[in-house]
Amino acid sequence: MEAWRTRPISDTPPILIVDGVWGQVLHPTGTTFLDQSGHARRQMRGQDQVILTVMGVWPSGRHQILHYQLAAAEDTAAWSNLLAALIERGIDASAVQLLVSDGSSGLPAALATTLPHATQQRCVVHKIRGLERAFCYRNLTTTDPRTQEPLTHEAARRLRRQQLTTEAHAIFEAPTHAEAEARLAQFRLTWGTREPEVVRLLSKDVDACLTFYQCDQSLHALIRSTNLLERFFREFRAKADEIGSFPNEMSCLVVFHLIGIRDDAKHDRGQTAKTR
Repeated sequence: MEAWRTRPISDTPPILIVDGVWGQVLHPTGTTFLDQSGHARRQMRGQDQVILTVMGVWPSGRHQILHYQLAAAEDTAAWSNLLAALIERGIDASAVQLLVSDGSSGLPAALATTLPHATQQRCVVHKIRGLERAFCYRNLTTTDPRTQEPLTHEAARRLRRQQLTTEAHAIFEAPTHAEAEARLAQFRLTWGTREPEVVRLLSKDVDACLTFYQCDQSLHALIRSTNLLERFFREFRAKADEIGSFPNEMSCLVVFHLIGIRDDAKHDRGQTAKTR
């Protein structure tokens, strides 16, 4: 595992997707206790830790995990250490054009110092998911637009949620930047009076969610969100739930690494990082 995490990388991808997945790891508290047999045992306490992960995406659409490491938080220091490790392994910082992430507050400062030529793409899925807390359900539709049947209050709320999320996703699924801007303008016009807070939140820093349009259209579905990593994280979370608390940091990383190896084999990727 350590040989894999330190091997040189010779093929720098122009796009990186970064995110973190949390798990609980046991750490000694420094105290001991006597078990039922009278033996002294170390007192252990679970601590939440995050596996910060980097996936590379190449112009052909090929995508693979390049690096990962444990951290106590998703802060600037942790992200800086992660990106610095990539550069130490051979990543050409000047060749990285785009970095896809969620709204981690510590990442922009780390990006500015380690990958100054890269622009940030905010995950559109996280952006849209964050709108849900702002739904106010003003002036709900009382009849089903397809059947014209009356709607219950809960059915009307469900319809509103579906309409908002579908139309928000459609903005970022537009084939061009200009069309995305046009769909965003229509969204504001449609929902501005009924869901003003949703419109405000969607519009806030929305340009950071449209950066992916600088890349070829064939890559848009892969790089407008962190979904490529989220799918991988789901497998890790399932294993972590089975285990509960990992007995140590190494066991946590080994489970993560084995899931990565299996994922590469499943997609016939071969070696994850090309060696010099």
